[in-house]
Amino acid sequence: MLHRFKPKSEFSRNIVTLITGTGIAQIIPIVISPVLTRLYSPSDFGTFAFFSALVGTLSIFASGRYEMALLLPKRERDALYILFLSFILNLLFSLIVLGGIIICHDILMRYIDDRSMELWLYFVPLSVFVVALFNQLSMFNNRLKCYADMARASVIKSFVLSVVQLGAGIWHAGVSGLISAQIIAQLSANVKLAKNILLREHGNIRISRLKLFALAKRYRDFPRYNLPHAVLSTLSANLPIYLFTPFFGSQVVGYYSLSLMIVFVPLMIIAGATAKVYNQQISIRYRQREESYFFTKRMLRSLAAKIVPVVVFIGIFSPSLFGMVFGENWREAGIYTQILVPFLLLNVMVSTVAFIPNLVGKQKKAFWISVVHVILLGSVLVYFASTHKIYSALIALSIVNSAVLLYNLSWMLQSLKSER
Repeated sequence: MLHRFKPKSEFSRNIVTLITGTGIAQIIPIVISPVLTRLYSPSDFGTFAFFSALVGTLSIFASGRYEMALLLPKRERDALYILFLSFILNLLFSLIVLGGIIICHDILMRYIDDRSMELWLYFVPLSVFVVALFNQLSMFNNRLKCYADMARASVIKSFVLSVVQLGAGIWHAGVSGLISAQIIAQLSANVKLAKNILLREHGNIRISRLKLFALAKRYRDFPRYNLPHAVLSTLSANLPIYLFTPFFGSQVVGYYSLSLMIVFVPLMIIAGATAKVYNQQISIRYRQREESYFFTKRMLRSLAAKIVPVVVFIGIFSPSLFGMVFGENWREAGIYTQILVPFLLLNVMVSTVAFIPNLVGKQKKAFWISVVHVILLGSVLVYFASTHKIYSALIALSIVNSAVLLYNLSWMLQSLKSER
């Protein structure tokens, strides 16, 4: 009987594999989050959110976005060269970040105004390196269609993260427990993903500098256009944290970050898994000049059918749910969630097809849209944050982000349609 419910297409099976793994990975921290909210304060979560935002933004720079090109070469040997190039760039950039933090430590601390970050600033370069390496290894495993191992790596990362955070919380480690757990968990996942590459038979590959430079030149649009675009996209996502920290303090940032962790992250389980498989499938279709536009629309309709009911439910009941599950002092995070629901829904949809500009060679347009987005969002948030009206700032954030996401979805689909 059960075989009747198994997905018939390879595309669907791969999505289910990733969703199962990442679903388990996300369920673990969600299950223990009511405990964590009683072991850590909103301020602890706020400081951790700032650290994560800083690492997330810097890690985009680390490898020049060359890891995004790993799906494109026909020959695996060329993909290995790109992986090596990404690794070297990542290592060099992380060392540069370390030097910058040593030189600018006092300036950064005056901006953050949180003494609990004083030591952990020096761990930003290490965290940048392991996060960027995870992205590189994930993309190469995606190329190899090692979806089961990608799922297992997500579970390992989540399990280690939760265990360390719980243990550190019991010992009243504060924000140190949250940050150290993240670094240890990321390292554990990287070990799992690296095995598929290290144990794979590649022959005696000698790195040719001429070949390396040739591939770097061939895919130079990734650092030229995709990198600034990705930085701006990440910056726009983290801009509320960067601005709310000095204007509202770490407690408000803690509410905001818990709202995203509990609601947005689970929604991205489905979107992230779908995007990984979609990127691989659409790359093949595009190379072989197969139909891509209607394939993408069917995928988006299927995704919307899964997540819209969930998002509507969350929008109605989130304050009561947050207060009941995490404690009454976290009800405020539920109100933030209600305000952000339209943006969260659109972000999930658009992130699934965000690879399209890379595919059709329109990174430049995507970059300039991101420039406009960051300038507009930054201006609006600075204005409302300076008035110290957090609800107004969140409403403005939701409206601006929703408008930009709708435009992005429209032009990306149109780009695929015009390529038919």
